[in-house]
Parts: sequence; C-alpha cells; structure tokens
Amino acid sequence: MTDVKADAVSEKALEGIPAPVATPQPAYGRGRGATVWSKILRVLIVVLLGGTLFQRWKRSLENAQVDEGSWVARALGEHGKGRRVLFGKKAEEAFLYEPLILYSTIGECSAGVFNRLVPNPISAVDASVQYATKPHMAGTEGDFKTATDFLELFQTELGAVAPESPPIYSAGTVESQNATLSIPSLHTPTAWIDVYYPVMNTALDRSIQILDDDGNAVWTAELEEVADDTDPDAGKYYDAVPAWHGLSKGGEAKGKLVYANYGRQEDYDDLEAKGVDLNGTIVITRYGGIFRGLKVKGAQERGAVGVLIYSDPRDDGTVTVENGYIPYPHGPARNPNSVQRGSTQYLSVYPGDPTTPGYPSYENSTRTEGSNIPAIPSLPISWANAKVLLKEIKENGGGLNRTISLVNHVDDRVIPIWNTMGVIPGLIKDEVVMIGNHRDAWVLGATDPSSGTVSMHEIVRGFGTLLRRGWKPLRTIVIASWDAEEYGLIGSTEWGEDFDEFIKEYIVAYLNMDSSVSGSRFSPAASPSLAHLVRAVALDVPHPTKPGKSLWDARQDRGTLTGGNVDPEVLAMHEEELQAIDEVGVGVLGSGSDYTVFLQRAGVASHSGGFGSTLSDPVYHYHSVFDSHRWQLLYGDPGFVAIAKYLGLMTLRMADSIVLPINTTHYAYELELYLEKVESIASSASLDVNFKSVKKSIHTLQHASKKLDKEKATAEHKLEHIVKKIAKHRAVRRKIHEVICKLKSVFGLKCESDSLHSCGKHGAHERHNRALSAETSNGQTMTPRTGRYMGIMKERRSHEHGQEHAAYDKHAKGPFSKHLLKKLKRAVKRVRAVNEKLASFESGFIHEDGIKDREWYRHLGVAPGKWLGYGATTLPALTEAITYEKNATLAQYETGRLQGLIDKLVKEIEV
Repeated sequence: MTDVKADAVSEKALEGIPAPVATPQPAYGRGRGATVWSKILRVLIVVLLGGTLFQRWKRSLENAQVDEGSWVARALGEHGKGRRVLFGKKAEEAFLYEPLILYSTIGECSAGVFNRLVPNPISAVDASVQYATKPHMAGTEGDFKTATDFLELFQTELGAVAPESPPIYSAGTVESQNATLSIPSLHTPTAWIDVYYPVMNTALDRSIQILDDDGNAVWTAELEEVADDTDPDAGKYYDAVPAWHGLSKGGEAKGKLVYANYGRQEDYDDLEAKGVDLNGTIVITRYGGIFRGLKVKGAQERGAVGVLIYSDPRDDGTVTVENGYIPYPHGPARNPNSVQRGSTQYLSVYPGDPTTPGYPSYENSTRTEGSNIPAIPSLPISWANAKVLLKEIKENGGGLNRTISLVNHVDDRVIPIWNTMGVIPGLIKDEVVMIGNHRDAWVLGATDPSSGTVSMHEIVRGFGTLLRRGWKPLRTIVIASWDAEEYGLIGSTEWGEDFDEFIKEYIVAYLNMDSSVSGSRFSPAASPSLAHLVRAVALDVPHPTKPGKSLWDARQDRGTLTGGNVDPEVLAMHEEELQAIDEVGVGVLGSGSDYTVFLQRAGVASHSGGFGSTLSDPVYHYHSVFDSHRWQLLYGDPGFVAIAKYLGLMTLRMADSIVLPINTTHYAYELELYLEKVESIASSASLDVNFKSVKKSIHTLQHASKKLDKEKATAEHKLEHIVKKIAKHRAVRRKIHEVICKLKSVFGLKCESDSLHSCGKHGAHERHNRALSAETSNGQTMTPRTGRYMGIMKERRSHEHGQEHAAYDKHAKGPFSKHLLKKLKRAVKRVRAVNEKLASFESGFIHEDGIKDREWYRHLGVAPGKWLGYGATTLPALTEAITYEKNATLAQYETGRLQGLIDKLVKEIEV
C-alpha cells in the first residue's frame, strides 16, 4: 500500500484549540496493594515473554546458515544487500526437486496456477514441439523465429525487460558492443540478439549421374530424402532443405570412382601403397572416423576432383536389417534414403566464418578467400544411392567402372545469423560463468541441436523460478543460444573473436551443450580441471530411467538392440572412443561444438556432454530429415530433463561456490600422462627428443598445485568460519534488540529501529545498468575499444567497491564487530586471490603463436586432431611435430615452448 502523508499544519492554525484532556487510566485497585500487584503482573509478563523470545533466539541460531549465505554473498559480492532467500544446497534442491509455482507473467499469478517440477518433462516435450517441428537452418526465416523465441524466453522467465524496440543489434555497433561489455555493471537480468554476417552458401542445382562411353546419363541419383507421412514432419519437410554440404565448393566434376573407406590419412596412404592414382578421380567415402571436411581435404591434396560421402549401415552396429531390424519410420534401423548433411569446412585449421579468420564478421568486415574450405565439389548421398555407385568400381566386384558426373552449384553470399544472449547478474561482477547451446539445425534437428535446446529451455525456466524466489547467483551467469554452429561453429566463434579480451578478463568457465540425447550412454567431456566437478554433479543427478542409480552410472549404459553381425573395424573404433577418458572417467575435448573458441583460443576451462548412441541403440539419423520430433519421442526422450538437471546443477555450483570448483592438480597429473604418450610415440618413430626438462617442469607444477589445493581449502575454511561468527553475532544482536523492544513495549516505551535491519537501505547507493558513452563532442558515434573499456570498468568497480565497504563498515557497532569485519576483509581477499589463480589456469596453456599450420588454435595442451577434426590430440604441437613432421629438431623446439608455458604457470599459481 502506498504511504499516505498528512499535509503540514501551521502553528497559527493551532491557536485557540484547547489542549487535549489526558486519557484516564483504568484503576487496577486502590492504594499501595494495587500498585504491588500491578508490578508483580508486569514482572510475570516480562519473564514469560523473555523465555519465549529466548527459545526463538536459540532456534534462529540453529538456522543461522540462511543468514550465513547472505553474509557470504555480501562478503564476496556487493555489500549491504538484503538476505538471499536461496543459497548453496537449498538453491540446488529447489532447482532439482521442489514442486514450484509457475507464473504467466513476472510477479503475477496466472488464473490457472498449478504446481510442476522444474525442469519438467511435460514442458520439455512442449519445447521440442516448438523448436523441432519446423526447419530452422542457419540464416533462414525459421532460424530467426527460434532466435526471437529464445529472446522471449529470457524476457519471460528471467525478467529481462523488453524495450520498446526489439533489442536486435548488428555486430560491431555501439549497441552490440555495449550489450556485452556492460555485463559487469548489470544489476538486473537482460537479453538481446547479436547479428553477425558470415559468408555461407545455400544449394542450387545438384546431380549425380553414371555416364556411358558416349557421355549419356544411364542412371541419375535421387538426391533428396524420400519420406512419407508415417513420420508427419519428415513427410512434410523432406525437401525443405536440400541434401548438400555447407561451405562446399561449387562446381562440376567427372571422373572414375575410387572407394577410400573413411577417407582418413591412413586410408589414402593405403590406396597409394596399392598403386591407386587418385588424380582426376571422384572419391567415395563413408561417414565416420573423422570430420567430413577432412575427408574432402585429403582427397583434394591427392589430386581428386570430387568427393561423395554416404552413411554405411555397417557403422550402425547391431541395429541393421542384416540383424533383423526394420528401417525407420517403422523400426529402429537406418532408413536407406537418409542423408547426412553437414559442413565441409576444414575444422582443424580454423572454425567460424572462412572469410574472417581470427576477427569477427561484421557487415562491413574485410573478407579473405578463406583457407579452411575445399577447392573441389562434394555431395552427401544416401545408402540407397551408394549401393548403386559402389557396384561401378571394379575392385568391389567387377563393376563397369563408368564415368561419374558430379554437379554441385551453390550460392556463396553474406548471410545474417542471430546469437541470442541472456544475462543473470551476480553479486561478484568480475567473474562470469557462461553456458551455451547452438540453436540452428540442418533440417528439423530434433536431436541436434533441439534436444539440447530443450534442456537449455528447462534450465532457463528453472533459473527463472529461483529468481522469483529471491535467488541471486554469486557470479554472473551468461546464457547463449548460438547460431550457425552447423556451418562450422560460426556464431560462437565470431562472438568469441569479437570479445576475446572480455572472455579472458571475465569468463571463469564455459559449459556447453549440443545434443543432449541421441542414445543411451552418458558421455561427458571437459577440461581436466573440471573432471571432478563433472563427476560430483553427475553423481547427484538421478538416472532418467533406472531408479536408485545416478547419471554417472549411465556412462556404462548401452542399448538393448543386440545382434550377431557387427563390423570389426567399427567395433574397434567404438572401443577406442570409450577408452579416451581420463582417470576420473571424463573425456577430452577435441572440437565439433561451440566450446572450441573458449577453450582452444581463449583458454577458458570448458565442458560439453550428453547422452550419445552406442552400437546397440536405435539408429540416430544424424543431420537427416529423420532427426525428427517423432523419432525423439520413440527413442530419445528421457535425456531432456536429466541433462537439464545436470547442466543446471553444474552451473549453480560453478556460480555459487565460494572457491571455484576447478582442480588444477588433476590437470597437472594428466599432463604427465599426455607427455608419457608423446614419449612412446617418439620412441616408436625412432626420434631422439629430450623430454627431461619439460617433465621436471610438470613435476614442479604438480608440487605448486598441491600447495594451491591447501590454500584453497584454508581460504574457504577461514571465510566460512568468520562468516559463521558474524552471522551468529549479528543474530544474537538482532534477537537481543528484539527482546529489549518487546520489554520496552510492555512498559509503553518507544523502541528505536536497529540500524542492522536497514543495512540494505544504507549499504549501497542506487545504481542503474550503465554502458560506456559512445558519443563524441561533435555528435558522432564511435564503437568503443574493448581494452579501454576494460580499464574504465575496473576503475569504476574499484570505486564502487570502496563505497560499499565504507557503507558496510558504518554499521559495525562495537569493537567485536570491527574486529570480525577486518578478519572478513582479509578472508575475502584471500579467497579472491585463489579464485583468480584457478580461473586463469587454463589460459596458461595459450601460446600467442599457436600451433604450426593452424595458428588459430593457441592451446598447447589440447586441440582437435589435425586429421581428426572432432577427436582431441593432447600436446598437439609436440605430438604433430613427431607424427606428421617426423622432425626431431621441431619436436625439441615444441618441447621448449611447452616447458616455457608450464614454468610461467608455476609462478602464476604459487602461494
């Protein structure tokens, strides 16, 4: 209710008004006896009231952990703020388990209020219908609709205020720059869309034909996927997105067909060893093993003029027609008409817009030709078409070896894409936790990426509910819905290149989600420093289908569709992938998703993971029109909510932990295992390389990291201890004040308000979201430079932090409080110093010169394999000097570069 204020009354108006007659007091009795009994009665009231208040005080001290959370927030973040309703375990439990009320609008209960769990399976299915039942390829109208849908989600669930005009900003403009650079100064949730302008392509006319000796077509392939209404969405949109390769070379080619297995380096080497000349040929390979673009690169380097890539049922494990399974949509086996679209960018050279390597693709950016895209045409084809073509090859059974014609005409042009960004401001302004998932799909993308988009949708709803209950994270959380990932990680890469300095300055971890479920096995991968966090979180999330088990147990799950016929090569590759984990049980990150720019260019500890297919799961039709909502409901659905809980809980722990949950010691010991692997490779190659110095440096890093572990534990314990003391001290003072006030009220005395209750009013001055002014004296608008902005932001935060401390100290009554607050300041400083070391640890492996022949990648600890793309190579520059260059001198040089980084890292984490 609005306060009502009486009008001021002048002294003149009071003249002539008689003084009020005193109100008569009731008589308790007559004489001295009445006075005695009155005093006795008051004493009894005081005793009873005091006893009641004492019991309440004891209970409040027992529950002091809620107030401790408030003090932790005040200590590490902004001071003088009111109590946080949710903190630590209570926030986690609320996110995972509690039935929460949904609201139709912020702060306003809908007419049909009902209780539901958040994250929620029903809401998840609704979100899958929203995002996965219409095509939304990057740069299309459908893609823009999903971008604005996500913007609306941020506005509705997080309370990000919707401005009068849509917050859609062209990358490189003042508005776009300020949207990101102002994140450290935000106090309320916000959301916007950044528009980047990469060069991509779309399909025009395409064909594959078999020609007779006279050049006439004797067979023409049906390139589009054939589907009926059994799967209604696939039947409706089977030809909405042509079957072609993104970023493929436009052109025409004719030649004899050569089969190259998976198109790996060893496959091409085997062909050459057999005397097969690839010059002027069209190579046909099957999907699997390596990134598709590298299959084309390998063929191109050996003289081929075109490439065809197909999906072979041999790679489907046990779930094949040969083993008695019926093809989709009537069964779980592969539909023979399915086609895997995808980008043929050379991902391991550099990701992102091919024409702007290392810098963002603004509308007016200078463009290059691009050195990470093919110079020969390629097309993806179905198994139904591949069976016909493979019969032409003599080596495969006496084929006629007729000429193959390949036509791939494309339209290369600048196409806008849309990254949707949302921010939940935290109390610690200079530490940011970022989570992201790409939104674009090749067609419907119910699994890739919409299963992940659905999980992210539920995370946002869960965070929104926590916010409405009074939660505010310690650290700021940024949520990104990336675009154009399917063309080559373009949306995330362009943003990362745009805000490289911001990422290095503020982002402490990046948590990625791509597809959250395509099969039965949970397969997390992360920087070694996050491996223990991954395991701890997965142990706390229930298994989606097996009561009594955890998500961590799902790492051992496999499908139930068994069979006797499995390709030995496929089985061996699958087993090798399962072994590519660290001692904790977490995989190593290579590339193929949006964590790449954060981890391998900026040096931010990163994570990615979800449920993936095994060899006995229903066949997942990757990048096909059959990656549909119906397939998800039949075969993939359970992972939606489990992964939402998992990534949401990981985000909460990363954002709310006093000390960042980053384990540098595990990383340091993994480094030694990486080096032992390199030593083995060098020995097998008979290269004489001295690894003693770098091994000694790794041991020194391990020793320094163990000391940091002790400092982490001590710093956190000290802060928790002093916060507990302050919380209880303040609780005692508050309750004593309440008792005194109650006693005074019994005797009709006035009780002044305690300043402790009003610290929220006095502790921090009113501030608004600010952005750096970009208007010059002559009225011109200038784009702010990130580096200068960083300095201004640091200065501003330092000034505000000092003001907050001054206001904070103002209410430290008595020597005991002052003593505790001094201790608190020291404890906070200690924790902040530790967190700075932890957050910057991953960046210690970044070398500005990058990796030879692919300098965009700067991380000397891990990178996508040069001829893998998806898979990881540890100690990549050193490993490749041995495996590809076979050069001992270069390997010794790379050993020195690695040692230099490690020695510097030792100094940075020393305590």
